[in-house]
Amino acid sequence: MSTILYEANPSMLRMNPFITVLSILLIPVGIGIIILLWMYIKTKMDKLTIKEDEIIWVHGLLNKSYTEINMNSVRTVKVNQSLLQRMLNAGDVVIFTAGDNPEVSIQGLPEPDNIRNYIKGQNEQGG
Repeated sequence: MSTILYEANPSMLRMNPFITVLSILLIPVGIGIIILLWMYIKTKMDKLTIKEDEIIWVHGLLNKSYTEINMNSVRTVKVNQSLLQRMLNAGDVVIFTAGDNPEVSIQGLPEPDNIRNYIKGQNEQGG
């Protein structure tokens, strides 16, 4: 069993900070709780786990989709961050293996630079 280096779901506050704050303010009206619940469920639909030898992405709530990528097959890790995401230490992570289409694309993950460094570090050690 390999060691888990990183494990996270997208962050609700980091993905949509303004909508989260607005939803909290709308709680007395009643619609705020519905919006917060919907956003919470959306964040729990994705989970990224980085182990020493593989990357595992789980997507879905009732129906789940599992993508496992061998660390040696990762060609490129791309991190996209808006200015607000940089301030909140969040970002969108795109992982490429072979070809022009990404294997995995996840929005709003915390500490995206650490994700890239874990994958890059494991590739250098393993390959």
